[in-house]
Amino acid sequence: MKYILVFLIGFLMLVTSPLHAQFKEKPIINLENEDKALLNWGYYLGFNQYGFKFEYKNDLDDILVDKSIGFNVGLIGELRINEFLDLRFEPGLFYTQRTLGYKGFTDANDALRDVKSTYINFPLLLKVSARRFGNWKPFIIGGASASLNLGSNEDSLDDNSSGTFRMTKTLYNWELGFGIDFYTEYFKFSPSIRGVFALSNELVPDNDPNSPWTGNIDAMKTRGFFVNFTFE
Repeated sequence: MKYILVFLIGFLMLVTSPLHAQFKEKPIINLENEDKALLNWGYYLGFNQYGFKFEYKNDLDDILVDKSIGFNVGLIGELRINEFLDLRFEPGLFYTQRTLGYKGFTDANDALRDVKSTYINFPLLLKVSARRFGNWKPFIIGGASASLNLGSNEDSLDDNSSGTFRMTKTLYNWELGFGIDFYTEYFKFSPSIRGVFALSNELVPDNDPNSPWTGNIDAMKTRGFFVNFTFE
């Protein structure tokens, strides 16, 4: 988290310098007709940090979640509705890893579970933009998504007693974020920050209903955020 904050602060300092200059002088308008086409295309790169929200059956020790930084890559298809509204489809590949820590074990092989997830994400989003100011335009974006977890282990016959943590293959989320469109001489560059909140329970319980790893979990849902850098 500390490294993400340092990066974002540095990035904001970098982009606010040219914005400040635009208020002092009349800027040259780049890509005046960029947003007028019915369909627009692009791609994005970025990074993420995912965690879990647990709902427990009994008031026992919480499961600890150690988060790591993952990466995102994907494509963009945008349908223009009007000057301020766009419908976007942003299929992408999201890789992340989380380490779960359980209290009460003396053996690290039992106390820790590495949960590696590769999500293929299919979000349908509504982008709501402000009026363009020179060569930049703020926006908010939100909608729903469905994800396919390629590392779920849902069909595995092994469970945590054999060291295998299982999750469902599919999950459903809602997403909400904000960003800024910057119009350069050759392309539109859009950094954005977005939160993702799973609606469905991702846990596949162990075969033993009294399992020390999953027996006390009523629901396990992904929570996280990602930063994307979009090029259109």
